[in-house]
Amino acid sequence: MTRETTEPPLTSTAALLQRLHDGDEHARTALLERCVPRLRRWARGRLPIAVRGPADTDDLIQTTVVRTLDRLDRLEPGETGSLLAYMRQVLLNAIRDEMRRYGRRPQHMVLGDRTGEVRDVPVEPGDPTVVAAYERALDDLSPALRDAVILRVEFGMTFPEIAAELELASANAARMRVSRALAELAERMPR
Repeated sequence: MTRETTEPPLTSTAALLQRLHDGDEHARTALLERCVPRLRRWARGRLPIAVRGPADTDDLIQTTVVRTLDRLDRLEPGETGSLLAYMRQVLLNAIRDEMRRYGRRPQHMVLGDRTGEVRDVPVEPGDPTVVAAYERALDDLSPALRDAVILRVEFGMTFPEIAAELELASANAARMRVSRALAELAERMPR
C-alpha cells in the first residue's frame, strides 16, 4: 500500500515535522512540497536584477532546501511556524550573501497594511534603513506575532492557512492575531 505524500491544505507544518521526527520519511516530501512554493513566492522580486544572472532565485531556493534538510532533525516539531520561519531566515541570509558579493541593496520589500492586505512598498534605492528597521521591528515582536506577520505578509498565506499553521481555533482568530501583529509592528517602526 502506497502512502499519500501530500497533505490536506490545512494540516500544520508542525504536525508534518512531528511525523518526520517519528520516522515517517513521506513527511519530508510533504514538507518540501508545502514549503518550496511558498519560499519561491516570498523570494520573487527580492533578489535585485543585477544579481539575478549569477545567482537566480531558484538557486537560492535550492541552497535553502539543502541547508534546511541538513538541520531538519534539530527543529522542534511543537513550535508552530518554526520550519517556515527557519527557511525564510536561511533564504534571507542567502540573498544577503549574494547582495554583499555584488554590493547591491534590496530595491523593495513587501509589507502589509493594518487590514492584513499584502502590498509592495517601494524603498528608496540607497536607503537600506527602512529594510533594517522592518527587520528590527519584526525581531522585537513575540514569536507568535512574528510568525503571524511572516506567514501573512511574507508568505502570503490565507487566514485559514495561518490558523492551521499556528494551530489557532479559526480563520477569525488568525485574522485577529495578524491584525494585532501588524499594529505592533507599525508601532515599532520609526515614523
